[in-house]
Amino acid sequence: MVQLLSESEGIDGLVFVVTGGAGHVGSALCLELARRGAAEVRSFDVCTALDRLEVLRAHGISCITGDVRQKEDVEKAFRNADCVFHLASFGMSGKEMLQARHIDEVNLDGTCNVLDSCIKCGVGRLIYTSTYNVVFGGQEIRNGTEDLPYFPIESHVDPYGRSKALAEQLVLRSNNRPLKERRSKKLYTCAIRPAAIYGPGEGRHFPRILTMAKYGLFLFRIGSSKVLTDWVYTDNLVHAQLLASMALLDDIPGRSGLPPAAGQAYFISDGSPINTFEFLRPVVEGLGYSVPQREISVKTAMRISWFMWGMYILLFPLLQKSWIPQPFILPAEVYKVGVTHYCSTWKARQELGYIALVDAKEGMHRTVAYWKELHSRELPSPPLLVWIGILAGIFLLFLCAFVPAPFMGPLEFVRSLAFFLFQTQNIMHIGFYMACLAHLVEGGYAWILARKVDPSNATGWWLQTSVVGFPSLRLLLQKARHQRNEKQK
Repeated sequence: MVQLLSESEGIDGLVFVVTGGAGHVGSALCLELARRGAAEVRSFDVCTALDRLEVLRAHGISCITGDVRQKEDVEKAFRNADCVFHLASFGMSGKEMLQARHIDEVNLDGTCNVLDSCIKCGVGRLIYTSTYNVVFGGQEIRNGTEDLPYFPIESHVDPYGRSKALAEQLVLRSNNRPLKERRSKKLYTCAIRPAAIYGPGEGRHFPRILTMAKYGLFLFRIGSSKVLTDWVYTDNLVHAQLLASMALLDDIPGRSGLPPAAGQAYFISDGSPINTFEFLRPVVEGLGYSVPQREISVKTAMRISWFMWGMYILLFPLLQKSWIPQPFILPAEVYKVGVTHYCSTWKARQELGYIALVDAKEGMHRTVAYWKELHSRELPSPPLLVWIGILAGIFLLFLCAFVPAPFMGPLEFVRSLAFFLFQTQNIMHIGFYMACLAHLVEGGYAWILARKVDPSNATGWWLQTSVVGFPSLRLLLQKARHQRNEKQK
């Protein structure tokens, strides 16, 4: 059974390093360590342009720019540290999942550098943030425990799950290694396996899903409504990580032998398995979108995802470019939402004293409030098919009006249709000019109206409405009507 400790046990007056400290969970962990009285908290991250860094610095946290792939950077960050939380990783979702070499360099080579630097610098505790994917690869899991075997390395459909499984095993097998600078002391390690993470500011799952909903691409559900998966709220995960660090202490009075968490892995979730699409419903519908009702099988979704995988592999040299959109869905993501897999937190409750501080209902309430606030400041957009339809229509009208007949090629039938509608070439010219003028007039009106209704996005409204016309202006008029109704209340 767990031994009850104060919330600052093993934290007050000590030095901590958080790899990936500029990320969503990492920054929350840094702030909580500082709140609990750590002498120094170091955020170690390759990212330099995140707003979170300003928040961290404002709370007295040292923000070190470095790469876990560079051993010298890691050693420099770990000097005189007492405990390390290793959160840095790559390849969890989207385009990142396709970059196998980068994934292995960060998740495997980086973890080796972290382990070696802990030994060399005399770090006594290492808490590794792992994933459910070390045991899950598309097979059904109900109320799984830590006794589950690792999913076969060669059977993973993505390099992320494979690399995290190998890295976790390296971390756990390094438990109880003697430290070079303090030979009387040893390195104690454990692994936290979180479910899918959510909460205000989470940047992996919700932004991508809501972007698809915004552009009308959230088209279908995968698997049946009976499929259940786990989620974990950010604060609950941070709580579990801190409890794990306490359970690696080897100097607690009345406790003998190895620390209880040494060499152990723990599943962490809110403890409320739910269908992914039902879980997403409050946020999606709260922003005015809809959750798809049409279901497709996992088998069909896998075919679509492998097609997406192949298409994006052809774009591999460009994957890191921001203008390349995220893939619709990839194979590992199909399994995550389409196959039941949830695990028990019993071991974490018994050995760490873990409980979900924020229940799933409250966590979702906070998440919905965050996204509603963010959404109110964003520029709404018509569905992607509207963009494609309007731009394609204007382009075809331009071709019919100004391109000589011999050069239309297979589009000659479009010219025939245009002649049927407009009768003469001159009327086609007039039609094209009038369409462009109408868009410009609508764009000007949108700019004037937006300066009153949504001044921070006035330029965006002008540009968007000038391109797609009334579908964009209609969204602005709805926003103006909503504001007027709110004032009348």
